[in-house]
Amino acid sequence: MTDSGRQIACPACPLRKRAIFIEAVGAELDFVSSFKMGELHARPGGAIYLEGATSPHLFTVLSGWAFRYKSLPDGRRQILNYVLPGDFIGLQATLAQALEHGIEALTDVRLCVFSRDRLDELFRNHPPLARNLTWLAAREERLLDDQLLAVGRRHARERVAFLLWHLWRRARESGVLEGGALTLPMTQQHLADTLGMSLVTFNKTLQRLRTTGVFTLADRRLEIHDEGAMATLAAADARPPERRPLI
Repeated sequence: MTDSGRQIACPACPLRKRAIFIEAVGAELDFVSSFKMGELHARPGGAIYLEGATSPHLFTVLSGWAFRYKSLPDGRRQILNYVLPGDFIGLQATLAQALEHGIEALTDVRLCVFSRDRLDELFRNHPPLARNLTWLAAREERLLDDQLLAVGRRHARERVAFLLWHLWRRARESGVLEGGALTLPMTQQHLADTLGMSLVTFNKTLQRLRTTGVFTLADRRLEIHDEGAMATLAAADARPPERRPLI
């Protein structure tokens, strides 16, 4: 963690009451409790991970939004995906000497901190937790598959619809919708960087999509009025979300 964050005390995890998460029990829960080192707070724009750096920590996001990205030498950036409450981050760096991506906070972010040094102990002594981590890593791969399909094969209209639908669904799963609406913490430039589009192309495509009446987006507040129709616009699979482990 860079100096954009500060360490604070670690209270009981506020996410455990949410129905989307499967909580560890018994010996596994005891180990997770001992695995925790405390909490960190990242401010908007602060680096949680820096590309090319090393970090001794893994994190579960307790609150807030962040994004994962990779950059080219000339500064061009591709946003790979977004990080929401309940997401476990840092596993990608476990087998690498340095981080090959960065993660930046979009809002105030609270992070539960774990020591990377104890991962071997987790895999050796707690197979159910090891399976949970493997499941979370596979879920991350599925999210990246969806992103690659959106960028590589969806038309511009489908891309923008898919990203809005995807963010709204993930926010609902994580329990951060307010009155059924999502206040987007990112700018249109962030969204364009996610889709590999210019800002001008993104704006024009968004304006055309607004005329469908399927959703409303004003002052960063996104409301989807017909989820099925939005999924059709996005050429997306509207399967119900899976319950997932919480580390």
